Amino acid sequence: MKIHLISLVIGALALGCAACSREAPSAEKAAPDPQPAAAAQAPANAAHAPSDVKPGSHDDWCGEHQVPESQCSRCNPELVPAFKATGDWCAEHGLPESQCLKCNPDLKIVRPPKES
Repeated sequence: MKIHLISLVIGALALGCAACSREAPSAEKAAPDPQPAAAAQAPANAAHAPSDVKPGSHDDWCGEHQVPESQCSRCNPELVPAFKATGDWCAEHGLPESQCLKCNPDLKIVRPPKES
């Protein structure tokens, strides 16, 4: 009985290791990029606001997640406890309820206009 159990565990581990060592899908088989072409062409650092911007300003914007950078819990995980403490947290999707478009499909998160 013990030998059968050990063989079963070793077999399961071998399958798990084989599954983890698969190569990433080729570009031909990969899913299309969900980001618009303009966002894909932007420089990587343009997706995030500089650290010295005024919160709530036009420049306070996370282009990657389309929310204010100062409130982007995906880029700034240290913000998560504050959202949870105020009851603004979607545990199912791992982001603030006030930013969860899956739970709130009619939600509009609008970037503030540029100041003239």
